[in-house]
Amino acid sequence: MVPDRAHKLQDIDTKIIEKQTSSKDIELEAMIRCCLVNDRKGQEFIYRKFFGSMHRMCTKYTNDEDELISIINDGFLKAFKKMDQFQFAGSFEGWLRRVVFSTLSDYFRKKNRGLAFLEIQDVGADDSDVLNKLYFEDLIAYLNHLPETTKKVFIKFHLEGYSHQEICDELGISEGTSKWHVFSARQKLKEQLTKNNLGK
Repeated sequence: MVPDRAHKLQDIDTKIIEKQTSSKDIELEAMIRCCLVNDRKGQEFIYRKFFGSMHRMCTKYTNDEDELISIINDGFLKAFKKMDQFQFAGSFEGWLRRVVFSTLSDYFRKKNRGLAFLEIQDVGADDSDVLNKLYFEDLIAYLNHLPETTKKVFIKFHLEGYSHQEICDELGISEGTSKWHVFSARQKLKEQLTKNNLGK
């Protein structure tokens, strides 16, 4: 293929993708605004669009399907009630994940299980025991003491349910670096908790 023609076709493909992405963003924003006035069409759109990703996030912490559905549904209800708190800045899905995760924390708090559901992959029992003693609000407070990138990666991986690959794509880092940030966060959290007598 002639180079100039190849470049032109590539430019056309890029513009088509950008147009499709823009169209999806406009549709999502419109549905969010519908939710602001309790429009059922907007709520159903949001629920159907993000149910799968919220379900995948929550299965990291419980395999009980009835429990999962109850938590997720409560999470969406809270999100619809708090929709006016979303400022249309940043990722809506990220905001929704935090609302659902907070609901997850509240559910286990009522069950008197703390954050026992925060069973972290590739972590020793000691680390898990320390982190399990935290509630959502406690965890957020301790995370604020972490370096910004480490905090961001930990939140995306554990609180928002993103995979390491998704984090890599969004932040432009390698998978190894993403895993290192998660490991580093755990270690620093453990140190802080032990210092405050929560790790004993």
